[in-house]
Amino acid sequence: MAVNPKKTHCIRIGPRCSANCANISTCEGRAISWVCEVRYLGIFIICSRHFKCTLDNAKRSFYSAVNGILGKLLNIASEDVILQIIASKCMPVLLYGLEACSLTKTDLRSLDFTVNRVLMKIFKTSNIQIVKECQEFFGFQSPSTLLTRKMNNFVNKCGSSLNSVCKSLCST
Repeated sequence: MAVNPKKTHCIRIGPRCSANCANISTCEGRAISWVCEVRYLGIFIICSRHFKCTLDNAKRSFYSAVNGILGKLLNIASEDVILQIIASKCMPVLLYGLEACSLTKTDLRSLDFTVNRVLMKIFKTSNIQIVKECQEFFGFQSPSTLLTRKMNNFVNKCGSSLNSVCKSLCST
């Protein structure tokens, strides 16, 4: 299989992530570049001492999707309709693949802040308490709540699959 050096990159993760590395080249002699950020299956992984994903691109895509909706519907549709569209079309853009990443509390707060800023625009307020009450009234869940549920669901499914595999192996 031929390696395309324009689409292939190297990234270093671990205690020596900032150390200089020797160049790697393909069989044809083309160099593969070392980068600080790589996109894999839509998730951006960054060079760090520990496995770490960046949320900047996800937030940028989320804001872009929300602005497209708000540009058309902000003064026409009710808040309930706008929130339903954002929950079904924009939240998946923000949360795509993040259950596989180990997110810190700071990362979760950053995701919540991103959504809260949009809600402040929809409800025409800068008071976070009003936003929280409106969020509760309309049943709109924060990204941290959705991600926690998705992670727990993922772990439970993997755990039950492992249990059934172990049982079948033990019975033979």
